[in-house]
Amino acid sequence: MPVAVYILGLAVFALGTSEFMLSGLLPPIADDMNVSIPRAGLLISAFAIGMVIGAPLLAVATLRLPRRTTLITLITVFGLGQVAGALAPTYEVLFASRVISAFACAGFWAVGAAVAIAMVPVNQRARAMAVMIGGLSIANVLGVPAGAFLGDNFGWRSAFWAVGVASAIALVGVLTLIPRIPLPAEKPRLKQELAIYRDRQVWLSITITALAAGGVFCAFSYLSPLLTDVAGLDKGWVPTVLGLFGAGALVGTAIGGRFADAHLFGVMLSGAAASTLFLVALALFAGTAPVAIALSFLLGVSAFYTAPALNARMFNVAGAAPTLAGATTTAAFNMGNTGGPWLGGTVIDLKLGYEATAWAGAAMTAVAIAAVTVSLRLHRRTPSRVVTTSGHTETPGPRNASGHTETPAPRNASGHAETPGPRNTSGQTEPLLDPVTPAPDAPSAASTPRP
Repeated sequence: MPVAVYILGLAVFALGTSEFMLSGLLPPIADDMNVSIPRAGLLISAFAIGMVIGAPLLAVATLRLPRRTTLITLITVFGLGQVAGALAPTYEVLFASRVISAFACAGFWAVGAAVAIAMVPVNQRARAMAVMIGGLSIANVLGVPAGAFLGDNFGWRSAFWAVGVASAIALVGVLTLIPRIPLPAEKPRLKQELAIYRDRQVWLSITITALAAGGVFCAFSYLSPLLTDVAGLDKGWVPTVLGLFGAGALVGTAIGGRFADAHLFGVMLSGAAASTLFLVALALFAGTAPVAIALSFLLGVSAFYTAPALNARMFNVAGAAPTLAGATTTAAFNMGNTGGPWLGGTVIDLKLGYEATAWAGAAMTAVAIAAVTVSLRLHRRTPSRVVTTSGHTETPGPRNASGHTETPAPRNASGHAETPGPRNTSGQTEPLLDPVTPAPDAPSAASTPRP
């Protein structure tokens, strides 16, 4: 794996820490800005929505720009957004800094994923994406708790300064270690890039990603009150359990990245099925503290186990537009990160209890399993439409049971498939003889190529 891919993972660590650290900083931010905690919580929603909108917009806006230059610009803007947040005198300025940071974060994710994919062979795409997603996992394990620690001891602004420093380190890495990725000889055209959205497999990938992510985060977003109010744990346990979820995410990313390239659909199906099982178990046994703690770790494993496969699948079905593929995946994940917590909040408002968030999440992941099954059947039974960089659509041959494309045999004038015979020393194909043919010098109808 090229070192540059790990540099992208380092940058994602800074991005992920900024995205998720506010969950531990809302009370001091609300007090300092004289706003309610729900209004402070809008800073989290603003970041997620900014990611959904910013990913495709920035992908289109930077389509013809050099990849390395784009990464340098976006990580710089992101770092300046953290500085602006640390210095924000009012809630409105802080809100604006979060939106700007989200746009830069989304663009970096999209372009960075395309760069990582471009630097590795096709059979290492999932592993490359696992390295980038590993940065997000480490952000949950180390970055978010560290942000909460800084906020408790040095004020919430210190957490923003720390992410700004991490962004500066990532900028140095991008400047020194990310190679120049040459643009195609023919400049990309927006109309050609947008052609990927005519493929139903692309839309299935979006659906699967949003549902798989949203199902887990439907419950995870309300894990803290579930642990204290339902499981009966002291609130001092909450950071530890959240850290366990992050540790599970790191383990899941490593395992999923190892197997996803060879067993893409198998990883997606088994991961979504495991998430469904763990969510149902959490709903049933949320009142038992040891079980709830163990399931928090296992949910981290299953959620991030599928992430490399979900990313790689989008690049496989939208390979002719890698930047838009990365942007679409980023938007799909954040659709889930926005829709899942919204659904969880809805069931809580209906007075169904915190454990109902796990039931709702399980329903989302169950639908994701159905969508993966449909995608797998289409993958096996129908030719995939591949949009080339020139804008033409190619249709490969049918796929066999293992999912590989078969090359149909040539056909003769009567329409029957021909099986070419062995080649002679001059490289020309010699005709096959039927086993019952009496002799090579006795031509008959049986000596014609067999279908």
